[in-house]
Amino acid sequence: MHRDAFDPIHIPAPVWDRDESRIILRNRDISGLFKIAVKHAGASQVRISAATGLSQPRISSILRGQAGPITDLTVFERIATGLGLPDHARMLLGLAPLDIASPTGDVDDEHQEQSAELIARLDASAAIDPTMVMILSTDTNNLRLLDRRLGGVAIADKMRAQMSQIERAHSHAVRPGIRAQLAHLLAETASLAGWQAINSLALNDAWNHYERAKAAAAQAEDPAVLAYVSGEQAYVLMELGRPGEATELLQHVHAVNGGHLPARLRTWLSAAEAEAAAVLGDETTCRRALDEAASTLPAGDLDPDMPYLSINSHHLGRWRGNCLVRFGDPGTVEDLRSALAGMDGTYNRAESGVRCDLGHALLAAGQADAAQPHVHRAQQLATMTGSRRQRRRINELAAAVNRALGR
Repeated sequence: MHRDAFDPIHIPAPVWDRDESRIILRNRDISGLFKIAVKHAGASQVRISAATGLSQPRISSILRGQAGPITDLTVFERIATGLGLPDHARMLLGLAPLDIASPTGDVDDEHQEQSAELIARLDASAAIDPTMVMILSTDTNNLRLLDRRLGGVAIADKMRAQMSQIERAHSHAVRPGIRAQLAHLLAETASLAGWQAINSLALNDAWNHYERAKAAAAQAEDPAVLAYVSGEQAYVLMELGRPGEATELLQHVHAVNGGHLPARLRTWLSAAEAEAAAVLGDETTCRRALDEAASTLPAGDLDPDMPYLSINSHHLGRWRGNCLVRFGDPGTVEDLRSALAGMDGTYNRAESGVRCDLGHALLAAGQADAAQPHVHRAQQLATMTGSRRQRRRINELAAAVNRALGR
């Protein structure tokens, strides 16, 4: 029988009592839920889209297991409503029942099962000590290093597993000291996930990751990591074509925290503000922020208290070149060549960006032939790291270089 795209989706009630359905619900496996709708209700992707409010391409990506994790509670609510989940299924998904007075299903069994599950999770979190937190932190740092070399796509499964493990441990940790440490680690890990989402141009996911990171940083009572993740969130605004708001956000973060932040973090915030101002076309603010960044940059490459932050004189030179190339500064070529020479081969995505900026600078100087090998290498690195953000910039540059060469 033909079904209209806007017909309600009716999934037989016994389906939700099956063990495999319960597992899907507990794991918040949205791909599994949509497959249930396809199998037991004959729902098409268009019909699921109409019922849940998600776009059909996103439904397709979710069914193929290629979409990022859904974290917004309102989206879970739309999915539960669109698929007609009964109350005991809603509760397994982590949502409140619609009929609180008489939830569907065997109430006593369901409540007993929930209690047993909560006790098990509390017991698991109680076993986490400072050594375990250190191990989890090392895992996040290793993922950060892999991201720099390989990009987020190559480690997507590992990132999801790491996020899930830390979130579960944090949400069930009772001891204040351990809970604060886990909150700090969750902020760092969610921020890394946000940056990976920016590079894949999944900007809504990126925004949500940063909101999660900010909430965790506030729980950890760590103003440095809160300032950092708030500053990184400004890059979502830049990618959305809202550099004015990004500049305002970065200036606010800097002003509110004043001199209480570590010098390396203040350097990073000033450099980020310069980039936002450059995108906005505000050369005066850009140059002022670059000068502030240079004046506060401490010696050395890393700060053990801020493993998420890596900025030294070479990185700042790269940033300066990225900003000033937009204003046709004649010194940009040498700045970028110096930054490129100082790279150690472990920042593949960053190197792709430097070569792209250098290609722009050389093209602006009328040296299209010299720009071409940098464009080619930038394309290779952007493909290797799976950065859609970089590939978009590089493809635009490649087309401009080809035009200049008469191709």
